Amino acid sequence: MLSIDDCIAMSELSPEEIDAIAEHEHIPEIVAAELGNYIMQCPDGSLCVQRFILDDIATAKAHGHMAHAAKLKLVLKHFVDSHEELKVRQTI
Repeated sequence: MLSIDDCIAMSELSPEEIDAIAEHEHIPEIVAAELGNYIMQCPDGSLCVQRFILDDIATAKAHGHMAHAAKLKLVLKHFVDSHEELKVRQTI
C-alpha cells in the first residue's frame, strides 16, 4: 500500500506544492498529489501548477491573509526555481 509520502514523492512536487494544488482545487492532499503528478506529465503542466499557485496567492491577498500569501510566494519561488522551462519562458 502506498502512503501519502510515497504519492507525493512520485509526483515530483514538494509537499507545499501539493498543498497549493489541494487548496486551489478544493480537494484532499492525496488527490492533489495524484492530480499534480498527472498535470506535470502534460506539455504545459508546470505552467498550470504555476497558475494554481498564483491564483492561491491572489485569493489569499483578497481575503486579507497576507502571511499565507507570503508563504505561497515562497512556494512559487521554489517551484519556478525547480522548473527550468518556467525560467526560459520568463525571459522570452
